[in-house]
Amino acid sequence: MVEDRSAVTRLFNGVNKVLLILITLLCILPVWYTLVVSLSDRAAVAAGDVFFWPQGLTFNSYATIIEDGQFFKSFFISVERVVLGAIIAFFVVLLMAYPLSKTAKEFKPRNILMWLLIFCMLFSGGLVPWYMTMKSLGMINNIWGLVLGGGLPVFNVILVMNFFRNLPKEMEESALIDGAGPWRILFGIFLPLSTPVMATILVFTIVGHWNEFFQAPVLMTKNENYPLQSYIRQVTIVLNPAKIDAESAKRLATMSNQTLNAAKIFISMLPLLLIYPFFQKYFVKGITLGSVKG
Repeated sequence: MVEDRSAVTRLFNGVNKVLLILITLLCILPVWYTLVVSLSDRAAVAAGDVFFWPQGLTFNSYATIIEDGQFFKSFFISVERVVLGAIIAFFVVLLMAYPLSKTAKEFKPRNILMWLLIFCMLFSGGLVPWYMTMKSLGMINNIWGLVLGGGLPVFNVILVMNFFRNLPKEMEESALIDGAGPWRILFGIFLPLSTPVMATILVFTIVGHWNEFFQAPVLMTKNENYPLQSYIRQVTIVLNPAKIDAESAKRLATMSNQTLNAAKIFISMLPLLLIYPFFQKYFVKGITLGSVKG
């Protein structure tokens, strides 16, 4: 292959690189600014002197959050929720997408089930019926309410279904001739070939469960059952005059709700920032191959 080294091509590639660098910086800058604000003195933040580097470096906002024992409990509740939710969603999506990837001739209820899935994805019964259903199932003050409260991720099912439909039909036919059944075909052939799309739906599931904060205040009557996002959403600076000592007064003098909120936001996004690079190489491929039927 002969590489095109014309002036127009070099100019085009240069402009692309500059644009990509600018877009990358635009994505990174809000995260960096949030970190900088969380590490800055309240006076500098209030005066608008903080932009690219911390002013009056202080870790008091993080100390205030972490010193609360509920922080670690909420953190592990979120971890438990993510692990259970990811495992359950993985197998539910896999087992539902496989039969739906067949034609209506091969799997007769396919069209009916697809219409039901699409309808449920576009319309919901509302908050009150959802709460009544969860309560009748014993999901109040229960980790399973947070894990199962989102129901079936229909978008993920469609993504995996289309990925399966793009796989060569001849592989399944050969396996059937050799005597393999549906379970062997699914877990022995389809699943090993579906690493990109399965990694993609795992990212969607992990991000969805980790960032979700609304269900806990609805399903949980005790704050100690809140996951991390719900916990940090309601954390505020509460002053108890009877317990303010010299160290506490010094800390409060360098901290405000603005710096505390920035610390909460950064803590909540940090785990996702750490795990995403391990899935990134599968992410684009999984979205592309699972988005359309070839």
